[in-house]
Amino acid sequence: MSPVAMSLEELIPANRVKSHIYAILIRTALVMSTLVVGLSIPFFGLVMALIGSLFTMLVTLILPCACYLSLLRGRIDLFQGSICVVIIIIGIVSSVFGTYSALSKIIENLS
Repeated sequence: MSPVAMSLEELIPANRVKSHIYAILIRTALVMSTLVVGLSIPFFGLVMALIGSLFTMLVTLILPCACYLSLLRGRIDLFQGSICVVIIIIGIVSSVFGTYSALSKIIENLS
């Protein structure tokens, strides 16, 4: 939410008092809109768990190690390469288990 709020706050004129009031109003409106979306969409938490299990492991574990291995191909030793491969495998396994868990709970709540 912070990047969205900061982008909207940049559109406000530079008057200090008004900018603080507008910043508070923008952030409050963003939080309230998130609350409305969360309460109005059924299974919102489960959908967020599904998205999180897919993309969090990808962004935090798999992609950094894969990029590291790709960029430094041939210049890293066997230990560093094997550690990266182990981290990638852990990320894939965690992502599969998290995705399976989230999907099974969504299916369970649908029936």
